[in-house]
Amino acid sequence: MGIVAGLDSSPDFTRIVVCDADTGAVLKQGYAPHPTENPDGGRPSDVDPQAWLLSLGEAAGGGLLEGVQAIGVSAQQNAVVPLDQHGNTVRPALVGNDRRAQVAAADLIDGLGSREAWAQAVGIVPQAAHPVTKLRWLAKTEPEAAQRVAALMQAHDWLVWQLLGRPARRTTDRGGASGTGYWSAATGSYRPDLVELALGHQAMLPEVIGPAEAAGTTPEGLLISAGTGETMAAAFGLGVQQGDAVVSLGASGSVMAVHHEALVDASGTITSLADATGMHLPVVHTLNAVRVLRGAAEMLGVADLEALSDLAVKSTPGAHGLVLLPYLEGEKTPNLPHAAGTLTGLRRESMRPEHLARAAFEGMLCGLGDALDVLRGRGVEVRRVFLLGAAAELPAVQAAAPMLFGTQVVVPQPADYAAIGAARQAAWALNGRLPYWQGATAQVFEPGEEHAVGQAVRQQYRTVREQTHPGAL
Repeated sequence: MGIVAGLDSSPDFTRIVVCDADTGAVLKQGYAPHPTENPDGGRPSDVDPQAWLLSLGEAAGGGLLEGVQAIGVSAQQNAVVPLDQHGNTVRPALVGNDRRAQVAAADLIDGLGSREAWAQAVGIVPQAAHPVTKLRWLAKTEPEAAQRVAALMQAHDWLVWQLLGRPARRTTDRGGASGTGYWSAATGSYRPDLVELALGHQAMLPEVIGPAEAAGTTPEGLLISAGTGETMAAAFGLGVQQGDAVVSLGASGSVMAVHHEALVDASGTITSLADATGMHLPVVHTLNAVRVLRGAAEMLGVADLEALSDLAVKSTPGAHGLVLLPYLEGEKTPNLPHAAGTLTGLRRESMRPEHLARAAFEGMLCGLGDALDVLRGRGVEVRRVFLLGAAAELPAVQAAAPMLFGTQVVVPQPADYAAIGAARQAAWALNGRLPYWQGATAQVFEPGEEHAVGQAVRQQYRTVREQTHPGAL
């Protein structure tokens, strides 16, 4: 029996799972927070990568990795580790959605000519979070540090390199590379000219290896697989396949699906990422998801989202004619950056707390349904939807999502899917074949007889959206 481990280095902690290589059964687990200090209590934009190694060592304590034959690494995306010619960090890693880089994103778009030019070049339109944008910020704000940058790595690349003892060969995978803004999932190649546009000069980039390849072997004989970004690792851990979409319910939302080809989208609505298996992960983002529910809860004076859900299930589909366009922070899909939310259909009989609660859930899910339809409109097959996030457990979400999405909805049991996906990748590299592990334990919801009702609610929503924002989608 082979034993493999998956390591997920998130923005806040390291999680390790040790799994049976054949079945995927989790045998042991480890956890440790990153030892980062930030006086204002927020998440820092600059992080010493050594913090990731320290928490890795703590999470692996107590002999957790005894008997392990291969390790896979997943890590937070959008982190850039700038290295000098000796492989030492020039400055702390630039991580997260770094708002300092917002002006740099606009500079890059102008520098290449347009949003469309970026979408055609690498499938991404630069935003503050993207590594290429952070490089532009570095060149403009810390020019002396930028001049010393000789090589670039992301978080999972750097961790793999450290585990291997900092060899001459530096590697990454398609998934991680596809989020940088200087590698194209469509062509499978780097765009060094975009690194130069951002940083001001060329820099060494890690070799992109295949999903089943090993990055190397440690001096102790431990195989290290290619590694990947958290999003790709989580999809692999969930067992997402072609025909599946994943809808993530955070404060904002995202919709991604497995597809056989990269989708070049001149508008930039679709971000063209690669997955951890050789396929593609087109992603569409919305700015408004659970923040809509939290706003409605505060407006109605209820204690929490569970109470809001209890209210909503007392209403009926269509919320007695109330329609909420949930563009509370503006919106990205459709592209309405300066819009506000809109509540229509107010009549005396509809002005009840349960109907407003229902309209909030339906508005959030219809907005995500619009994002799903963007992918469907480009030929992406969606047979079932994996629904992720704490809000996916709410009864009002589980009741409304299947009818509004028009497809089977799967709500996986909470688990460390990014770490499990990293372990599955390690098993692939160890055994030379894609391991068919049992999929995530989940609740499954069907649209059933409510399908036609749900589509009528969607049409009601579309009508209001088109009247309020003509031609937005």
